[in-house]
Amino acid sequence: MLLTIDVGNTHTVLGLFDGEDIVEHWRISTDARRTADELAVLLQGLMGMHPLLGDELGDGIDGIAICATVPSVLHELREVTRRYYGDVPAVLVEPGVKTGVPIQFDNPKEVGADRIINAVAANELYGGPAIVVDFGTATTFDAVSARGEYVGGVIAPGIEISVEALGLRAAMLRKIEVARPRNVIGKNTVEAMQSGIVYGFAGQVDGVVGRMARELADDPDDVTVIATGGLAPMVLGESTVIDEHQPWLTLIGLRLVYERNVSRQ
Repeated sequence: MLLTIDVGNTHTVLGLFDGEDIVEHWRISTDARRTADELAVLLQGLMGMHPLLGDELGDGIDGIAICATVPSVLHELREVTRRYYGDVPAVLVEPGVKTGVPIQFDNPKEVGADRIINAVAANELYGGPAIVVDFGTATTFDAVSARGEYVGGVIAPGIEISVEALGLRAAMLRKIEVARPRNVIGKNTVEAMQSGIVYGFAGQVDGVVGRMARELADDPDDVTVIATGGLAPMVLGESTVIDEHQPWLTLIGLRLVYERNVSRQ
């Protein structure tokens, strides 16, 4: 079994692979204050519930792949792999790790590891040219060329950030549940805010992707647009440009990067 861990700013997603198949997954909050020992206890509790794994931490796990956008969590996870999975091959995505995706960026070290991993999976599953739209803490748009290169992208405030900002900065508004309203024209404040979020972000996706596709390919229709991230389902039915929805894109990319690096050891 391969354990994959994608640490985002708000949530951490874990996936368990049996070969190419993801057989289990979990989503937990990201807490930069957790120590390596606390993370190990958390992992033991989650994986102890799976019937194919043993009761002891590490039983049934023969590989680990990790990417993180929070440096302090990456540091603690590195300690987890050393102390509790010392005999298990582990790949932590950082400079020097082989991804198979050339990075055409002014400073490649500035690109988040999760964005590169998404590009790896998009190129493997769908080929280029492609655009990955990841609905996380930020909404990121990442471009993959026809030759499988990471070209660059766009970063915008995410859905939850926008909801929180409205509640904090507007005196008459409050934080709301992100849900699709009955109509575009809201009949109350909550529905009006939900409409602004859902249809506003759908319009943002369509506008940004359209402009990116025209820069990325001679024929924009050749570009495959892939949506991922926890809040992608909120926009899927309203965007006109999304071709594919792959909720486990980052975890699949981690599996691919693990295979490419472990085979070289």
